[in-house]
Amino acid sequence: MKNIQTDAAPRAIGPYSQAVYANGFLFVSGQIALHPDNGELVGTDIESQSRRALANLQAIVESSGGKLSDVVRTTVFLTDLSDFSAFNTVYQTFFGNHRPARSTVQVASLPKGSRVEIDAIAALS
Repeated sequence: MKNIQTDAAPRAIGPYSQAVYANGFLFVSGQIALHPDNGELVGTDIESQSRRALANLQAIVESSGGKLSDVVRTTVFLTDLSDFSAFNTVYQTFFGNHRPARSTVQVASLPKGSRVEIDAIAALS
C-alpha cells in the first residue's frame, strides 16, 4: 500500500490521503473544487466547480502513472440533483467515450460549501 500526494491537486483537508495505491488499484479520495495553489474554492456555479474537481482528480490519477481511461468507478456527490445534466456535460469533456461505472447522489452539504465532490477507483498496470 502506498499513499499518494501531488502538488498538482489540493492537499487533503483532513486526516486522509489524496489517494492510496494498493494491489493494482488507485483509490482517489473525494475531490472538490479547491485550487491546488491556494486551497480556495473555485467558482460558484456547477460547471466551474465540476471542471476544477475533475481536474484535481485527473492530476492525482496522472501523478500515479495512470490516465482517466484507467478509471473504473466514480461516485459523484451533488448538493442539488438539478445540476445533474450540467455536471454530465463537464464530466463528458474529461472522460469522452470512456464510461466508468458511476453512482450520483444528492447530499445535504459538502466541505467548504462545494456543490460537487467526486471520488474514483482506477485500475493501474
